[in-house]
Amino acid sequence: MLQRLDHKQGTTSFSTLSMAKIQPLPATFSADECHSPQLQKQAVYTVWMKSLVFNGNGCTVYGADGSVAFRVDNYGCRGGREVLFMDLAGNALIRIRRKSFGLFKRWETFRYGEGLGEEEKPWFRVQKVQKNGAAVKMHGSGRTYGIDGCSCKSDYKISGADGAVVAAVERKQTASGVVLGEDVLTLTVGSEVDHLLVLGLVVVCGLMNRCL
Repeated sequence: MLQRLDHKQGTTSFSTLSMAKIQPLPATFSADECHSPQLQKQAVYTVWMKSLVFNGNGCTVYGADGSVAFRVDNYGCRGGREVLFMDLAGNALIRIRRKSFGLFKRWETFRYGEGLGEEEKPWFRVQKVQKNGAAVKMHGSGRTYGIDGCSCKSDYKISGADGAVVAAVERKQTASGVVLGEDVLTLTVGSEVDHLLVLGLVVVCGLMNRCL
């Protein structure tokens, strides 16, 4: 079960020159742990729904130490058919593709194995099931997740098959209680879910809402 973390410590500046690092977050986490789910702990990320590349679309994810941990840079239009989720060095971790069948759309995510390239089968699929919800199905295991509020840009929850919340997204606040813009988010991730999976779902929600 997800326990809420206090993410209102410290202020964050989001000017173009200051986005390379933000105020450290009150959580113990390193980017390397994203590849070792058994080592992951409950953590808080800051997600800025902007690309660090000039005139690019995408998002930037900051880890607990306040430094850039992951990024998406989409040089096409917003809501592109395909985006890469990368680490700071530009190594692809997952690729997200949009599939369209008339009025029906789904998003398929492929994972990159270390030194093995992209896996052949999708890691997971996401499809809208109602106006404000989406269903997530993992390949192979059949494990499922749900996204409640996916049509909202800055306030939604990710739940497991049992309904327990494993991650939550909301607008970031400063220490003084000032709510930042809709493109600056706090992502709280529980300890019993793969952080890379959750980060991929946040990117999918951004694509659904044409935020990147």
